Amino acid sequence: MKKKLAAEFFGTFWLVLGGCGSAVLAAAFPLHGIGFAGVALAFGLTVLTMAFAVGGISGGHFNPAVTLGCAAAGRFPWSDVLPYWGAQVAGGFSGAVVLYIIASGTPGFAPGQFAANGYGDLSPGHYGLLSALVCETVMTAFFIMVILGATSVSAPAGFAPIAIGLCLTIIHLVSIPVTNTSVNPARSTAVAFFAEAGAAGQLWLFWVAPLLGAAIGAVLWNALLEPGVNRRTEPLIPAVAL
Repeated sequence: MKKKLAAEFFGTFWLVLGGCGSAVLAAAFPLHGIGFAGVALAFGLTVLTMAFAVGGISGGHFNPAVTLGCAAAGRFPWSDVLPYWGAQVAGGFSGAVVLYIIASGTPGFAPGQFAANGYGDLSPGHYGLLSALVCETVMTAFFIMVILGATSVSAPAGFAPIAIGLCLTIIHLVSIPVTNTSVNPARSTAVAFFAEAGAAGQLWLFWVAPLLGAAIGAVLWNALLEPGVNRRTEPLIPAVAL
């Protein structure tokens, strides 16, 4: 278990540092910023790279919603959910600390939104609570369905991290204007307390909606799409498939 938790810690650390770091440091860099598309790709690549690196150890969740969805789908033991959540939140927060230290090294630094998630005035497009709730729930549900499908016995072996990383990229391309994209409570928690705009007060939504979406995605997969034979169990991304 120690190695699994370490893998989840470092995977989530990298997701926050790489994904949120691209938003804080590079998205609007003068003249050569990477924009929304670059940030979306960065988040997808963080998951893809760490899934290949440590997916065979822990399953490569890096996200409390993914852990819940896998447990609800019968792919992960319920007894390990809370330890995984703890490792993911700790890893994400550590990544945010490193990002803050790096970002604060520029003259006139102000945290601003610090890649935090939000709705209303804290939404990049000023989308309201209902829009944010629906967006985060639906996007997370489909993320879980892609994960369960890409790691099922009917999927080509070895390609799961690519499919999962690209799915997360698509999710960001769609939902950054709405909520700045969470679908991951650990990612949202990591940066909320560094932001200046009061993102911590809206953090509840970015736990409720992704966890709800994860449960819905798992139920839909099991009810309608699960191949039903020789289901892979932990780790979600087996070492032999990498």
